[in-house]
Amino acid sequence: MKWRTDVGEFLRSRRARLRPEDVGLAPGGGVRRVPGLRREELAYLAGISVEYYVRLEQGRKPGVSDAVLDSVARVLRLDEDERVHLHRIARHPHRRPRRERPQEVRPGMRQLLHAVGDTPAFVFGRRMDILAWNRMACALMITELGALPQRERNLARLVLLDEDLVRLYPDREFVAKDTVGHLRVDAGRHPDDAELAALVGELSLKSEEFRKHWSMHTVKRKSYGHKNLAHPVVGPMRLQFETLHLPDDPEQCLTVYTAAPGSKDEESLRLLALWHAESPSPADAARLTAPAAPAAPIEPVEPAAPIEPVEPFEIRPRGTS
Repeated sequence: MKWRTDVGEFLRSRRARLRPEDVGLAPGGGVRRVPGLRREELAYLAGISVEYYVRLEQGRKPGVSDAVLDSVARVLRLDEDERVHLHRIARHPHRRPRRERPQEVRPGMRQLLHAVGDTPAFVFGRRMDILAWNRMACALMITELGALPQRERNLARLVLLDEDLVRLYPDREFVAKDTVGHLRVDAGRHPDDAELAALVGELSLKSEEFRKHWSMHTVKRKSYGHKNLAHPVVGPMRLQFETLHLPDDPEQCLTVYTAAPGSKDEESLRLLALWHAESPSPADAARLTAPAAPAAPIEPVEPAAPIEPVEPFEIRPRGTS
């Protein structure tokens, strides 16, 4: 995750997706060894020298100006997330990997998660760590998040590696691309985050989807949109999500899932809430499925002593002797 490598790979990946005719140039110019725009074509359109652009792509211009970066972003037709990412990685010097301080969720935010009740809601932090959630978030993800070790409460790891969640999202290409794009944004913000480097290494080894989109330098800030889900309890759902970045910690965000009013999806969410309210907690489920303890052996009882016969007696009326 060295910053110089990131700058060069990112710019080359964005040059490769454009053809000369896309930016108003003639498609000629001889045989092209690589797809997309050539360095000299991009430099010409951005109004900078070829030598200057080559040094930028090689990571040898850490003091590059905003105007030059914006000009390059314009030619490459970068969206806003990609433009911001380019500014970060073109300036951020590589430092020794270090552990970031743990993020804390304010009590008021936890109270808000509880207050929204039957609406699935999460608080995400760096690296897509799931910092807080409500009960409907667990129902939506068919995962009791509180029962997972803290290291495994990570949306990228769950979405890309957990078999149940893989089946939950039928639009795998869309979901995997967005998930990897969120991690790439974090890599631009924190190129020296040791835990992020470890997560990227793990996902690179275990997920072909991750390797594909990471090599494409997909960049996507978590914002809003929709998700299609094939939920095993209530069936197909299409939910909207909105993401709010928290003012006191912009690297924490609240994401809430809702359904269109009056839709079948809204009814499915209501049924999911009822199902989850009636299903046992993990602790209760463990008690219900645990084998019963063997009964203690019954101690033999000593036989009672025989009862001595009682002499018969006569009951006389009151007042007689």
